[in-house]
Amino acid sequence: MNKKTIITILLALVALASCSSDPQWADEEAHEKTEQLRKQYTPIIAGTWHVEYIKDKGRFFERLTFSADGTFTGMRKWQTRKLVTIDGKEQYTDWQEKEDYNGTFTGTWKLSWERDKEGAPGANRLWLSAVFDENHDKTYYAYDLNALFIHADETTLSFTGGFVPNGVDGETVYTRGDAEPSF
Repeated sequence: MNKKTIITILLALVALASCSSDPQWADEEAHEKTEQLRKQYTPIIAGTWHVEYIKDKGRFFERLTFSADGTFTGMRKWQTRKLVTIDGKEQYTDWQEKEDYNGTFTGTWKLSWERDKEGAPGANRLWLSAVFDENHDKTYYAYDLNALFIHADETTLSFTGGFVPNGVDGETVYTRGDAEPSF
């Protein structure tokens, strides 16, 4: 054997010996924290949640049903009205459906831990991606959201970035249960 062949064989053996069947994560800390987050909260989040928010000019209801396999379904009813002046008297218009934001939808969800900007601590995230199932001429996203995951327990689920911030610091807080809109 010539020297070139021996070197090639040795390099191949070194490469094979250094291969591992264990996956190598680009960010081992993020992977470990994501796995811990999913183990802790997936069983709690799996199930049905709802939120209802009613104000003078808007009313909103949403129900989300999360499955442990990372899929979810939802239903949203959103109506608005305006305060107008007619003959010098203020009155509200009739309720109108908020176009392209109502209906049922399906999608995927996941929890992850991500690093924030350089030097800042990381954060727990809730990803929601879903499209409306019907009644739309085009594909409309019901969700395309990378939210800050705040908390989940047996009664409440909260994250930022929802449509109706009804909690502190811009959180949207859902209540467990399969409810229907009151309007």
